[in-house]
Amino acid sequence: MAMARPIRILALGDSLTAGYLLPEKDAFPVVLERALRAAGHDVEVVNAGVSGDTASAALERLDWALDGDTAVAIVEVGANDMLRGVDPAITRQAIASILEKLKARGVQPMLAGMVAAPGMGADYERKFNAIFPDLARQFDAPLYPFFLDGVAGNAALGLSDGLHPNAAGVKLIVDRIMPTVEILLSRSRAKT
Repeated sequence: MAMARPIRILALGDSLTAGYLLPEKDAFPVVLERALRAAGHDVEVVNAGVSGDTASAALERLDWALDGDTAVAIVEVGANDMLRGVDPAITRQAIASILEKLKARGVQPMLAGMVAAPGMGADYERKFNAIFPDLARQFDAPLYPFFLDGVAGNAALGLSDGLHPNAAGVKLIVDRIMPTVEILLSRSRAKT
């Protein structure tokens, strides 16, 4: 009798996923895998976070990052697009293409959203902030509205750069995102 393999979760993202300046054990994918296993889920979370990646860069490397056994994917991109002032239409199209490719490969996607920083201008903020809920609806993907919810702006949970979470910040992100990830896993199980 063959042993069931763990559910493979691709964590596709930027430095927030990669674990910028953190020991590997404190990076989001590692902490998430520990938390999911502690909750009784047999999973393997693959860290496909690359610091500095825009949504378009993540799209370019998606085929390489996807393993044939990947069942679900958490898509966490957009922060670098926003920080660089990339046209939200470009970011939207790149994320839509990522979701299309995942669905075409039979991979259940989940979106981890981002919000525009204050000072980007009302028009930019409106267009950028609409990307994630709009695409989650369009692709029927679970949405965690703001990846840095509870962490952004809290110096005790961030690195000195004011942008990236520290180990305590990552732990809070994982605690808050877990229910959405568990919805994603239940959808994946229902599909198989």
